[in-house]
Amino acid sequence: MPQQPTPDAPLLTVTADTLVAVDFGRRTRNRPPGPYRRLFARPGARAFTLGNLVARLPMGMFSVSAVVMIAGTRGSYALAGAVTATGLAATALVAPWTARLVDRYGQARVAVPATVLAALGSLALVLCVRYDAPAWTLFAAYAATATTPNTGGMSRARWAHLLKGDAASLHTANSFEQAADELCFMLGPVLAAFLCGVFFPEAGTLVGAVLLVTGVLVFAAQRSTEPPPAPHTHTTGKSPFRAPGMPALLAVCLAMGAVFGSTEVVTIAFADAQGHRTAAGAVLALQAAGSCAAGLLYGRLRLPGAAEYRYPWCIAAMTTLLTLPLLAASLTGSLLVLSGALLISGMATAPTMITNMALVQQRTPDGRLNEGMTLAVTALLGGIACGSALGGWTVEHLSTTAGYGVPITAAAAALLIALAATP
Repeated sequence: MPQQPTPDAPLLTVTADTLVAVDFGRRTRNRPPGPYRRLFARPGARAFTLGNLVARLPMGMFSVSAVVMIAGTRGSYALAGAVTATGLAATALVAPWTARLVDRYGQARVAVPATVLAALGSLALVLCVRYDAPAWTLFAAYAATATTPNTGGMSRARWAHLLKGDAASLHTANSFEQAADELCFMLGPVLAAFLCGVFFPEAGTLVGAVLLVTGVLVFAAQRSTEPPPAPHTHTTGKSPFRAPGMPALLAVCLAMGAVFGSTEVVTIAFADAQGHRTAAGAVLALQAAGSCAAGLLYGRLRLPGAAEYRYPWCIAAMTTLLTLPLLAASLTGSLLVLSGALLISGMATAPTMITNMALVQQRTPDGRLNEGMTLAVTALLGGIACGSALGGWTVEHLSTTAGYGVPITAAAAALLIALAATP
């Protein structure tokens, strides 16, 4: 008579000439954890990442909110582009000094007061728009947000501190951080356009300021993963700007920033011309979605060779794919087709920026990592400022279709700089 099985015991039975064994025990998979699970299994990683994501989300909201708010109340995309360009240019000047203070005194001691000052600048901008203040006050108020700390750079600095000596895990962390950037720039414009369109024009800026302050407070509270501040004597050596290879990297960042800034303003104007201004955030989100997916996949790869040799290939792919939005706008004039073109064109963005940040980390002197990465972000912001202004001018004086030629030109310039700098 066969034995009665228990839930975890095998069944044994005998036929005429065969012993049959059937195991009803629970099956467990010994599948090793993936690179991202291993990354966030480290103590404190999830906590500081959560706070940083909340603080980073407004980075995708502020410029779109400002453009929609100013263009909607003052009736000029040129003015809106010029105001956002001024704020970004001010950030490009102030951010390296803020990052230097972060390296010297620590993230928590510097980031919190700097964030509060930036939030007050956003509030001043809202009041100036709300009460129809003179145009020059818009420039002054938006410039006051320049103290916003580089939250993405501080997060990358934490990963570099936690993963010192583990190049594979650091590549995964950098890929996640770039995907997080793209996620925030995917959700941020959608949220900003929704808030400004459904509630009132200033809603996007106000919510962004609240999220920024809340996220930085949560991030700064995670002291166990914070890199130790570098003493004054360790931060007075060679500037990251003068490190070998850094000027070319920063020049490429400047050109790529022009790609991002011009694409944003031109897309908002294109959607407005089609009678779908509130859909502009969703259209821009598709480009970020393509980049986010590509960044997560890139982080799972173990690529051979040096990053400096992959860099021009990434930029070349980015330049090629940026022709798709121009073709979609000029040949079809359809916002739906343009959305698909932006989704595909975004897929080269994250691999390019991941490789860029890896090179910046490699070439930044010890003790000045926040400053080095902030210089890269500063160059991006400077490029975004130029791209926003040029994109707004092109839309207003030529056409929205011609505006999509600006990001292609900027990407081609980035490619030439990268090729000239590659050994």
